[in-house]
Amino acid sequence: MLLRMSSLLLKTLREEPADAEVPSHRLLLRAGFVRRAAPGGYTWLPLGKLVLDRVTDVIRQEMVSAGGQEISFPSLLPREPYDVTGRWTEYGEDIFTLQDRRGADHLLAPTHEEMFTLLVQDMTASYRDFPLLLFQIQTKFRDEARVRGGLLRGREFLMKDAYSFDLSETDQIRAYGLMRTAYQRVFERLGLEHTIVSAVSGAMGGSASEEFLAAAEVGEDTFVGCTACDYAANTEAVVTPAPEDRPVDAPALEVHDTPGTPTIASLVELANDRALGGRTDWSAADTLKNVVVTVHHPGGTDEVLAIGVPGDREVDLKRLNAGLAPATATLFDDFASRPDLVKGYIGPQGIKVRYLADPRVAPGTAWLTGANEPGRHATNVVAGRDFTPDGPIEAAEVRAGDPCPTCGSGSLTIRRGIEIGHIFQLGRRYTNAFAVDVLGADGKPLRPTMGSYGIGVSRAVAAIAEQHHDDRGLIWPNSVAPADVHIVAAGRDGQVEAALTLGAVLSRAGVRVLVDDRPNVSAGVKFTDAELIGIPRSVVVGRRLSEGYAELRDRRTGSREEVPLVDIAGVIRAELG
Repeated sequence: MLLRMSSLLLKTLREEPADAEVPSHRLLLRAGFVRRAAPGGYTWLPLGKLVLDRVTDVIRQEMVSAGGQEISFPSLLPREPYDVTGRWTEYGEDIFTLQDRRGADHLLAPTHEEMFTLLVQDMTASYRDFPLLLFQIQTKFRDEARVRGGLLRGREFLMKDAYSFDLSETDQIRAYGLMRTAYQRVFERLGLEHTIVSAVSGAMGGSASEEFLAAAEVGEDTFVGCTACDYAANTEAVVTPAPEDRPVDAPALEVHDTPGTPTIASLVELANDRALGGRTDWSAADTLKNVVVTVHHPGGTDEVLAIGVPGDREVDLKRLNAGLAPATATLFDDFASRPDLVKGYIGPQGIKVRYLADPRVAPGTAWLTGANEPGRHATNVVAGRDFTPDGPIEAAEVRAGDPCPTCGSGSLTIRRGIEIGHIFQLGRRYTNAFAVDVLGADGKPLRPTMGSYGIGVSRAVAAIAEQHHDDRGLIWPNSVAPADVHIVAAGRDGQVEAALTLGAVLSRAGVRVLVDDRPNVSAGVKFTDAELIGIPRSVVVGRRLSEGYAELRDRRTGSREEVPLVDIAGVIRAELG
């Protein structure tokens, strides 16, 4: 491959794009890899498409190596299969829907579980047809409420989704492990530092679930690790160690006048000043905070729900929504319509809405909480005696320093990351929905069990850019760079011709080459663009051309070396292996 910048569709930007929020978004726009086409939709320009294709090739190679067979479904799909699984309703406003001229409902596919399952039902009949591993690399669509970060969260994106079909749980676990290993190879080849964490399944369904998170400060996901063991989990999946049930030995519930204390801080201050319940050592952790939310169920029904968490914790809506999925929750604000819910003074005792509590609100624990009357709180409100939650919910924020739920001896650290891959043990949710059965060796029907394995291909490009850049521009890993070498003709006196000749030699040797042969562009601008574009190595054909030398530069280390022009091709081929 030999690309000439004099004819390449490329426009680099000197200024930071005003709407670009994160480094990858800014740099991919400035370096001319992508161009915004619509909110959440991007055009891949020639250099960007080369990177996207190389990322895609790595993923495809590892899927095929793992035994996968590639297929391709349409993106425009009928409604009926999604009605069967209930996901037409579950997805709600998150999917793009439309009607054809006959009035039939369709959607632009957010995922293809239903279609993979129907295909296997159509094309298999016997245990001899299994195991199966099918994958596709396909454009997906989601009507994101808020697009963010360029390629990190858009409405249209490229994704690799794969599905395994096995006839026993043992075989399904084996397939899951095989794909887990394949994903590790993919991300290692892409140069992505990543962590595998326990996760929640969400709208996908299934049981076991793990995410592959690329470390990045701009990541939307927060995840924890343990200082003493190998535990790692998305904060949405962290399980709170519950205290042991304790005998009820607290005095009877007592109500106190606590005017002007609608916040935890004001309540704790008054409780200590007045020695409520005979104590002057109250802290926020001794209080029970009760937050009211509106739960939006699939199908359009709403429910008022109260969530109880220790008063030193905030409710994490992402964790709450993970626990309520496929429903979602928003903060309740119509207190005028519910006089029984006294804002700032809500308690769980006698509450008239469904009440879910943090696992730390265990039977026998006593709390200072609202008395369901304006300006009044109650002490000695005991779980299991004065109130019984309708169930537990993991909704409280996770904090650095919390005890590890696995080993108990370590504490949690918190980092941010970008979700680049997600794998699930789906089980039989979809094969049950469509009654997929095949004949076993004994002639009896067997129902396949599934695994699901996704990689955000276009998002992976952004994640690589997040991890591989500096203040001058991108620094692509060799495995995904748009070219292997960037040849810069730094002047006019035969240097352009020499650069093109060297590029042709390298191209014939199988090296992918970009030559900056632009006329009337200064050497300084060319050097700046080379650093911005971020190809791993560059060759400067400049002032020592008459002596038979060119300068070889390494983009990552910044090293520079004068090399005889006749040796350049051999040096580069040796570096590329």
